[in-house]
Amino acid sequence: MIKNPEIVKKFEDDFIKKQRLSYQQSLDIVESLWAEGVALGILPPKERSVGIDIDIRIASILNSCSGKSCQK
Repeated sequence: MIKNPEIVKKFEDDFIKKQRLSYQQSLDIVESLWAEGVALGILPPKERSVGIDIDIRIASILNSCSGKSCQK
């Protein structure tokens, strides 16, 4: 049992901030998530235009933080 969850949370947050993913590691994660979606029958969508607003929002978020989280 964790007696002081605030300390653990701070440790986890600091640890995550210090971790840097290479472009290849990030690409591997995305490809794995895509493969899982295909295996579950969720991807690719039947109608390509469905959810485009969500795709644009996700792309915007990823582009805004890509310089902070990936090594070049």
